[in-house]
Amino acid sequence: MLNDQELLRYSRQILLQHVDIDGQLRLKQSRVLIVGLGGLGSPVALYLAAAGVGELHLADFDSVDLTNLQRQIVHDTDCVGLSKVDSAIRRLSAINPEITLVAHRTALDEDSLAAAVAAVDLVLDCSDNFSTREAVNAACVFAGKPLVSGAAIRLEGQLSVFDPRRPESPCYHCLYGHGSEAELTCSEAGVIGPLVGLVGSLQALEALKLLVGFGEPLVGRLLLIDALGSRFRELRVKRDPGCSVCGSKHA
Repeated sequence: MLNDQELLRYSRQILLQHVDIDGQLRLKQSRVLIVGLGGLGSPVALYLAAAGVGELHLADFDSVDLTNLQRQIVHDTDCVGLSKVDSAIRRLSAINPEITLVAHRTALDEDSLAAAVAAVDLVLDCSDNFSTREAVNAACVFAGKPLVSGAAIRLEGQLSVFDPRRPESPCYHCLYGHGSEAELTCSEAGVIGPLVGLVGSLQALEALKLLVGFGEPLVGRLLLIDALGSRFRELRVKRDPGCSVCGSKHA
């Protein structure tokens, strides 16, 4: 049940008919893995913690650098040199002491990633490189866990939801195959801070929709964001029956 403090803390959210008490309880009982605590992972972690997701698993092997602070808003100047996971835990604990935070401070290999994905209900890929996205996608397909994937670079962002529980849903590999232009990182190509905040906030929103069970998630759709022109575009994405990652799973 929700205690009096929780009822007060989440009251504005509970007022929504799409959430209500039952939805808030579902959030409290949910476990979520956030892969990457940078520009995307920062708003994701902040909003999911504030919304009352009961257990957040935080995965990042990096430490806070001064160059991160332009966009990675979960960290601050005093945390430079500190593990990103420890920095995030300090901030998230201050925002919401009612939730549980689970730390993954080292790089996840195939086995540890599989175990981390199996331990949660939903995964958010907030990483900045193609190989990590491919590995996270494969682990989610294998475990049958929904994946909210976001990316941002320069002045362009994108977002989609891959849900292996739905037979019509593509996976990340269906969309990008064995390579992607997005292999450039922000440190190489640059990125504007509010853009990663926008994409990360949308990732958090998609996660809440999936966990509570309201609205229409971005399954089978790719949302493209042009920050330069302030335009949004949507593309339909179909599952590839011959996909080497999810094809056989849905056969």
